[in-house]
Amino acid sequence: MAEKTIVLFDVMGTIVHDPFFWEVPEFFGLRLEQLLAQKHPTAWCEFEHGRMDEESYVRHFFSDGRTFDYDGLREAIQRAYYILDGMEEILKELKEQGVAMHALSNYPTWYKWIEEKLKLSRFLEWTFVSCLTGFRKPALDTYEHAVKTLNVPASQCLFIDDRAQNCEASEKVGMSSILFRDAAQLRQKLHECDLL
Repeated sequence: MAEKTIVLFDVMGTIVHDPFFWEVPEFFGLRLEQLLAQKHPTAWCEFEHGRMDEESYVRHFFSDGRTFDYDGLREAIQRAYYILDGMEEILKELKEQGVAMHALSNYPTWYKWIEEKLKLSRFLEWTFVSCLTGFRKPALDTYEHAVKTLNVPASQCLFIDDRAQNCEASEKVGMSSILFRDAAQLRQKLHECDLL
C-alpha cells in the first residue's frame, strides 16, 4: 500500500471498549436484551447524528420516558472507557511511521468524554465523528464525505472497523478495509499493507 495511505478508524469496539454492551445494562440491572427492548428505538441514532442534544436524549433514553440517574450513568460509562489491549501500541507505531489517522466513527458528543480520559488525539484526529458530520455508517455518504474532505482518492484510504457491514460499505466507495477482530490480527493486516 502507498506510503501516503490515510487510516480511518472506527473507535468503539475497535480502539475503545464500548460500555453499552456490558456496563450500561449492568447499571440498570438489566440484561442487554432487556435494555434493547426498553430503550427508545430511534433516540440513539438521532443523538449520534447530532440531531438530538444530550438533554433531549436523556428524556428519550427509554421508550416509556421514565427518569433515571443520568449522572450515575455518565459516571459508569466514563469509568468503563479504556483502550483495547494492544491498540495503543499500534496507534503509537503508526504515528511514528508518519501515518495520518482520523476517527470515522458513529458516536454522539460523548466522544469528548473519551478524549478527556484517553487522549486519543495523541494519535488521530476526531474528524469524522457522526455527531459532527451528520453522516452515520454504513450510509455510503459517510465515506464519500470523508474522501471529499480529505481531498484524496478513496483508494488512498484504509478503513478499520469491527462491523462487517461498515467495512463492506467503505469498499463500495473504493476504500480498502480491515475487519477488526483484535490487536494481534490488526497488526498482521497492517504489516501485510506495509504500514507496520
